[in-house]
Amino acid sequence: MDPIHRKLITLEEFTIMELRQFPKATGELSGLLRDISLAAKRVNAEVNKAGLVDILGDAGWINVQGESVKKLDEYANHQFIGVLREGINCCGIGSEENKEELIFDDPMNNQSKYVMMMDPLDGSGNIDVNVSIGTIFSVYRRTTPTGSAARIEDFLQPGNRQVAAGYIIYGPSTIMVYATRRGVNGFTLDPSIGEFCLSHRQIRCPEQGRILSMNLGNMKEFSPGLKKYIDYTQEQDRETGRPYTQRYIGSMVADIHRNLTKGGIFGYPATHTRPEGKLRLLYECNPMSFIVEVAGGKATNGRERILDLKPNAIHQRSPMFIGSASMMVDLERFMP
Repeated sequence: MDPIHRKLITLEEFTIMELRQFPKATGELSGLLRDISLAAKRVNAEVNKAGLVDILGDAGWINVQGESVKKLDEYANHQFIGVLREGINCCGIGSEENKEELIFDDPMNNQSKYVMMMDPLDGSGNIDVNVSIGTIFSVYRRTTPTGSAARIEDFLQPGNRQVAAGYIIYGPSTIMVYATRRGVNGFTLDPSIGEFCLSHRQIRCPEQGRILSMNLGNMKEFSPGLKKYIDYTQEQDRETGRPYTQRYIGSMVADIHRNLTKGGIFGYPATHTRPEGKLRLLYECNPMSFIVEVAGGKATNGRERILDLKPNAIHQRSPMFIGSASMMVDLERFMP
């Protein structure tokens, strides 16, 4: 079709088209996704002008993770919380930036059947050097009765109970990728109309890739099995394309997005000094694992499937290895 006359499908149009296939659906999840896209557009506007205003650098306080909060982290967190609190499609949020879950205890939001977990600005250490950063989110159906305030058990659910998950990359173009059990689709923000438009339909993760994304600066603290795997990735093999090329941005959203589309494996393993890993299970590992698995990939903590882990704390951490299915099978052979 002539590109000039090709019909753009916006995120809202796409969610309505999906909704029409399920006559009994309430549209609440579609509404929640549209709320998320609205907050993302606001954050994107600030990211694009971050160098021109006083929004780069540290906010001057430490979050619950013990990390220095960047000003843009704080802005993103407030935007997502504000949009969802004022909406009617979410009864509470768990955010990496907040010590405890936020319950939207009012008559409208208490009727919602969804809670959301989010990392409002992943990779924020890269803000000052103009490297792609992103937002990560996941949506769960609450376990407590609607009509009442949400409770902690609504948030402490294993990742296999997610109904949707996604991320937004703020880069050369701003892309929102979200997954339901029906598939993974990507939407690129068209600044001329201010809408996310369908650009990547039914994303599939290649079964085999050639990219290894891991911070090898920590290699001396890796397990012996993982060190052997890294040596294996550098051996020559025509069938698998080894040796693998090493690509590590340090912004997980950007690293995983590249590997999701091109094929590869991303790892943030346990180390001697961080045996529990660094990534947050609920805000980072679960949503990314859900997206990649729906797209045909795999995700583990080195021993167990990420999505089967039962969280016991809202800020629980976990090691994570995620990516192309056949590459993950190779990795698992080396893990204890």
